[in-house]
Amino acid sequence: MLSRRPLGLTTLPFVSSFFRHTSDGRQIHDDDQALLEDDALSIPLEGHESIADAASRQPRTRSSIYENHGSRRSRICQLSIFIMVFAGLFLAILLPRGSRGSPHVKDDLLPCGDSRYSINSHTCSHDAFLCPVVNKKRTVRCGSDCYLPQEYICEDGKLSRAQDLNPGHTGKQPAEDPDPCEASYLHLSDPPYENYFTSDCSGASQVVVTAPLPDSDLQSISPRLLIAWPAGDSGIVAYLSPENGINGSLSLSLEIIPGTNRTLSPLVSGVSGLLSLNTSAILDVAILGSIRTIREYVEGSSTLTPKIQDAIKVSQLPGGGIQLNRVWLDDTTETFLTVHGSNGGSISLTNGQPHFTAGSYSFNAWHNYPQLDQLGATDLLNPASQPLISQNPDEVESLAFLSYSSKILAGAWRFLTYFGRDSLISFLLLQPILSEGDGGAVEAILGAAIERINSKDGGVCHEETIGDYATYLNGQQGIDSTDPQCDYKMIDTDFFLPIALNEYLVNSAVGHNRQEAFFGRNASFLPGNRGISYGDLVLATAEKIMKVTGDFEQFPIKDNLIHLNEDQTVGQWRDSPSGLGGGRVPYDVNTALAPAALRAIASLSNSGVFPSHADWNTTASKRATFWEDNTLDLFQVNVTAEEARDLVEKYVDVTDFPGTVNASDLSAPVVFHGLALDGEDDEPIVKVMNTDDCYRLFLLNSTDEAQISGFLSQVADNILRPFPLGLSTSVGLVVANPAYANGTADVKDFTESAYHGTVVWSWQLAMMAAGLERQLGRCELEKLSYCADTALHQRVLEAYNHLWDLIEANREHLSSEVWSWVYRDGDFQYTPLGALPSQQGQRPVESDIRQLWSLAFLAVKRNDAYRLS
Repeated sequence: MLSRRPLGLTTLPFVSSFFRHTSDGRQIHDDDQALLEDDALSIPLEGHESIADAASRQPRTRSSIYENHGSRRSRICQLSIFIMVFAGLFLAILLPRGSRGSPHVKDDLLPCGDSRYSINSHTCSHDAFLCPVVNKKRTVRCGSDCYLPQEYICEDGKLSRAQDLNPGHTGKQPAEDPDPCEASYLHLSDPPYENYFTSDCSGASQVVVTAPLPDSDLQSISPRLLIAWPAGDSGIVAYLSPENGINGSLSLSLEIIPGTNRTLSPLVSGVSGLLSLNTSAILDVAILGSIRTIREYVEGSSTLTPKIQDAIKVSQLPGGGIQLNRVWLDDTTETFLTVHGSNGGSISLTNGQPHFTAGSYSFNAWHNYPQLDQLGATDLLNPASQPLISQNPDEVESLAFLSYSSKILAGAWRFLTYFGRDSLISFLLLQPILSEGDGGAVEAILGAAIERINSKDGGVCHEETIGDYATYLNGQQGIDSTDPQCDYKMIDTDFFLPIALNEYLVNSAVGHNRQEAFFGRNASFLPGNRGISYGDLVLATAEKIMKVTGDFEQFPIKDNLIHLNEDQTVGQWRDSPSGLGGGRVPYDVNTALAPAALRAIASLSNSGVFPSHADWNTTASKRATFWEDNTLDLFQVNVTAEEARDLVEKYVDVTDFPGTVNASDLSAPVVFHGLALDGEDDEPIVKVMNTDDCYRLFLLNSTDEAQISGFLSQVADNILRPFPLGLSTSVGLVVANPAYANGTADVKDFTESAYHGTVVWSWQLAMMAAGLERQLGRCELEKLSYCADTALHQRVLEAYNHLWDLIEANREHLSSEVWSWVYRDGDFQYTPLGALPSQQGQRPVESDIRQLWSLAFLAVKRNDAYRLS
């Protein structure tokens, strides 16, 4: 038996990132390579020593594997695992020396202490302890044992069974599938970003390759390989630079894997691929762990956290490869990245820093954080919507990538976790196509929001923090814990929840029948909520809403409206620092969300949901009407035609707007509703035209007919007018137009490179279109004065059709989060937001290639009944 050699460690000081470098001088024979039989995907396996040497002893594996299937089944399972592990080692000896897997990889085994292992059959814990893969799931170490975190809890090195708080909750019932682990693949191009997705029963991965274009801003766009995983909101990013020092000369791309028609292959809890470099390069920075940590580096001040970076090790693998790995702050979870030269590519280490020659490189990336239970396309959509799978395959596959039995994720790659607002808005827009009932997509969305309610005050979570970043934040507070955290600073998310609950549990036949069972479930996600029923948590939110809306009904003044929290500058969907132009009282929350939530609480109460507040069916309804009728005028901006022309001309001069603007077309007053009240420098209203009218159109059927007519008139005018007179551009409606701000906001905060500036957001287009259709549809059921006003009704129809013409002209971009424009050849031309130079003093904001609420057009469709000939 060979003795284990110690691993020497040295610090790698490059670009403020500290890696640990290990090396081993043992020689490897070229034919000492083999795959374990259970490595079905033929994954790259790096060698450490000969097969004969490996077979001469047992690897150091777990003393026992824990699965929660009862004592007899556990013993059978453990025996099966025992047999598989040793059968794999036995087969490794018997396999022919020339055995090869996928053409692009080296079929070696990775080192783990004195042993070697296959990526798809084991995980190497802390460089020395092997835990097996069981049923496509990675077990993790607990003392001398390995276990599945979904079924056991490890505390102080001892295991206990996880408590089932909802024994009657059956969860997802997957559709019959002849190949339940069939992999899916998707490639989405948005230069300079190339996005690749793959998922199967063992996990889901996104790979983003960034290659600067000739006209890219090289200060903000660098060659980069990024890998993102929904599990743990985790990932890897590696920044490279050209070794010749000529910025812009290095290009990265993924190659088709030889013998396949795809660029990626799934690993258990990971992914492999083939990366091509057009010239020699240096690895400058690598981050392994949380997507939040990666975002802080990409979008923040490019600073790195020593506690996280110091834990990264880079190991020189025999045969010329390297491995980067890091143990998370929980001291259990690990992330791995291996890279091997292929087709001319070779790697060297200079003072611990990896250098790559021009050529191709196979990479493997994986981790052992518990995987989420993904909803496949057939599980995600209701029966009537199943044809969408073949009609819109890319969009449905994107939605499935973001959909899981416990929650729906906000976007890829930057927001691969729960966001309350995003989930609930997406539900409201996508509800017609989503699966209902226990284990369906609808209850996954609503259940995730309820699970994360603050039980003390009823606040609904905006964003969860999980995985490595949760451990980090807990540590910052002096808490040694991996427990998740929630962010409650947003004020709008509270109001979305009752609106969404009412749509399902009252207005849907399936949901109405599920009301008792759904509210009877017990929370289990947040430690402070465990054992509290969903019904009690929702009650806390409803009580909060009734409390904060009461004063305005009694005294309808600005001070009694809904304000941002005192210590925050953000609180609704325009959550960038200058998204509200410095305002403190948001337009959307007060004029649409608050009354819509009150209306929903009244409806839920009428359905028996709040027995302790039986009067809410009348008091909440009355209050909703009061808020509908008395908030809108507080935000109205009315600019005379003469002043409007002058303001537009000044805006064109100040911003050097490159297009042709005919301010003389403004022959009537410009009317809109400002972004917010209480602006900076005591400005009473932030006079920035915007698209947040969509909320009121979509969520409310107001009854003040004069108000409805006036509101629809200004909505139609602002949609039809071209920017900067109104909101319309060839690439869609801009969500903000500061041309009429007149000093109440800084126009430099609302540019085409600002996250919430003169840019286009897909979901706002969808909600505006659905809202206009809702208001047009009222004319078929109600006798409203606006419906009888031929000129106004026609104007609204024109706005609806103009909006849909813009939507259809930009269909290829609709699933993206946000996009911008450049003015070229006399028109607005699409460009990714992240491709533009950033605002002065700010980092560029990269848009998600797929955003949950931007997939709304799977459900929101043009109504041909309103199409103008």
